[in-house]
Amino acid sequence: MSALSGFNKLPRLVQIILLLIPGVNWFTEIIVRVSAALHGKAGKQILVLILAILPTGVLLGWIDLFSCLIQKRLILT
Repeated sequence: MSALSGFNKLPRLVQIILLLIPGVNWFTEIIVRVSAALHGKAGKQILVLILAILPTGVLLGWIDLFSCLIQKRLILT
């Protein structure tokens, strides 16, 4: 089981809480993106992983929070 599918199986409230806390948000973002890149969707995920590691990772985390609220999944996964 990948971290992406594990994250998607979490209750929506837990996902939102993980994405609300800034340090945990960044760590969750990195883990899920690496897992998604290793399990098939490598092209987009490596690009988004690089963006998550850079200072833009905080902004990407907040975008993922709203994406999770609206679409029930992380952006570009």
